Amino acid sequence: MRAIAMLPPPEKLLEVINLQTEIAQLGLDLGGVMALVAQRTLALLSAEGAAIELAEDGDMVYRACAGITAPHLGLRLKIAQSLSGLAVTGGKTLVCDDAETDARVDIAACQKIGLRSMLVVPLNHKGTIVGVLKAVSVQPHKFSEIEIGLLQLLSEQVAAAMFFATKYDIDDLFYKATHDDLTGLTNRSLFMDRLRALLSSRQAQTIGILMIDMDGLKQVNDSFGHRIGDAIIREFSNRLGTSSRISDTVSRLGGDEFGVILHPVDSGDGIAAAVARINSAIEAPFSFENRGYALSASIGSAQFPDDSGDINALLEIADQRMYQAKRRYRPQPNPTAVTA
Repeated sequence: MRAIAMLPPPEKLLEVINLQTEIAQLGLDLGGVMALVAQRTLALLSAEGAAIELAEDGDMVYRACAGITAPHLGLRLKIAQSLSGLAVTGGKTLVCDDAETDARVDIAACQKIGLRSMLVVPLNHKGTIVGVLKAVSVQPHKFSEIEIGLLQLLSEQVAAAMFFATKYDIDDLFYKATHDDLTGLTNRSLFMDRLRALLSSRQAQTIGILMIDMDGLKQVNDSFGHRIGDAIIREFSNRLGTSSRISDTVSRLGGDEFGVILHPVDSGDGIAAAVARINSAIEAPFSFENRGYALSASIGSAQFPDDSGDINALLEIADQRMYQAKRRYRPQPNPTAVTA
């Protein structure tokens, strides 16, 4: 274990202990662990943003984000040109008191996120470093020795959980960090990573984005429990995958929300055809344990570059169109009994 900068006060230590319990309850769901830790870091350090970055193929990649870093999930920065990369290569905790004057940081990325100071701690388990846990603030000179100690304690827990979930297999670690534990689909982080890469490509073609929300899942969970709900999520995911092309990215973004990147796609007609194909697959009869369930989805779409050239604007457009479709949805009695 690394030396802790300064022992935190008892109430903060209790928060860390309680978080350790929550991490243990998530078990092998590495994506869930990373998202939880990023979110809890905000309150623990009174920070405006937090992220877990993994070192992948010469880049530091934002794989879990909270607060002001959330819109930048999937962002890639060169290891050699970022403070996080320096923390990984040097194996040391690094503090940036003011991004406006610190030559070690990627100033353009800092300005884009809106941060002035940051604290970066390597995710180090028994000598193996795979990434960093980072807290950021809009204020310069934000992080004290106590906050450094807190984030170091937290990083120990995260690194141990990551290696436990993957049994020290680094390839498996990166897979679990980018895929949904329940369905095996790519998760929000990899969805955003791939979308950013496509939009930034000089050869970027027309791209379709689908935001998809399962209809009626809450009703099933409330009536029959999450075991049945999980079975329906897995079936929904399978149908979504089989009705999409190999070149498309199909992701579970969280809960009952899914996303699809259609690439390449010829036009709006191609997007409409994909939506029709997905709806047809999802709405086919489904039974589980001698009971039938009516599956359906609300789908919204956006098209690059016709609707926008900005990633967040495209997602917002697709999201709003999905909610318009959701408002037109009228729940059907679900489930209906099936004769054995």
